Amino acid sequence: MKDKFYQYILQLQNQIISKLEEVDGVAKFREDIWERSEGGGGRTRVIENGQVFEKGGVNISAVHGKLPDSMQKMFNVGEADFFACGLSLVIHPKSPMVPTVHANWRYFEMYDDNGNVINSWFGGGQDLTPYYLFEEDGKHFHQTCKTACDKHNLDFYPRYKKQCDAYFWNAHRNEARGLGGLFFDYCKDTSDSELAKQTDRKMSMEDWYNFVTEVGNSFLEAYVPIVERRKNLPYTEAQRTWQEIRRGRYVEFNLVHDKGTLFGLKTNGRIESILMSLPSHVQWHYNHHPEAGSDEEKLIKVLENPINWIED
Repeated sequence: MKDKFYQYILQLQNQIISKLEEVDGVAKFREDIWERSEGGGGRTRVIENGQVFEKGGVNISAVHGKLPDSMQKMFNVGEADFFACGLSLVIHPKSPMVPTVHANWRYFEMYDDNGNVINSWFGGGQDLTPYYLFEEDGKHFHQTCKTACDKHNLDFYPRYKKQCDAYFWNAHRNEARGLGGLFFDYCKDTSDSELAKQTDRKMSMEDWYNFVTEVGNSFLEAYVPIVERRKNLPYTEAQRTWQEIRRGRYVEFNLVHDKGTLFGLKTNGRIESILMSLPSHVQWHYNHHPEAGSDEEKLIKVLENPINWIED
């Protein structure tokens, strides 16, 4: 499974980069291949100062070796070997009318002393962070997510949408990071479990692979039409300032709450890849609040009270 999924994310990285370069029309991704001294490495690809995309990265990694102490505690295990691979992307557009997007799809294996797989799971998701609220865009993004989920289980979209809203909650600001999307983790083989047999939720690792790749394949369909609709809209300097203030909240979430970022920082991960998610231009204003009745306040009200974008 690990080889199969790694080949998939190699292909997906190429596919996403090719389309985003086409949408930008000017900038190209530059490649940075790196190695991890403890085992494995990755392929970081970054775009900067484009016509549409100010900064972004589409990164893959495949790392292996001894499970770090922090992960041993997290999983409540002793010494063990592990393998982990995934694709992680963040795109920060230049225009405040175009939303930032984040996505991640990953696979993890743990082994016993004889090299046998003793645990494995998939995780991932995708979420949208606009600076100005276009309801049409929120509905499109969520509908694309739901369509991908529904092909595998009708419970997946409401479950993973709810988990996304909970995960990307910026608790110290009492607001969501964005409009959400999907978030799932620890997707394990349940094909032999009694609960799965009773509840019709049997999922083999092959089933999970098919689901996760379905979501990965839906990413461009979820995001690119929004970019195309918004990239040529006019905007003011004041709207650009608002975008940079809101980017500050994005930075706060990533450095204060995001488990992946914190794990990387605490385990001597590759700092350039970990902090790739941070935008180039950010502002913090003291005690800043948008004007009552403004488009900026309209966004904040939805972030403070996440809504259902798909009608039942």
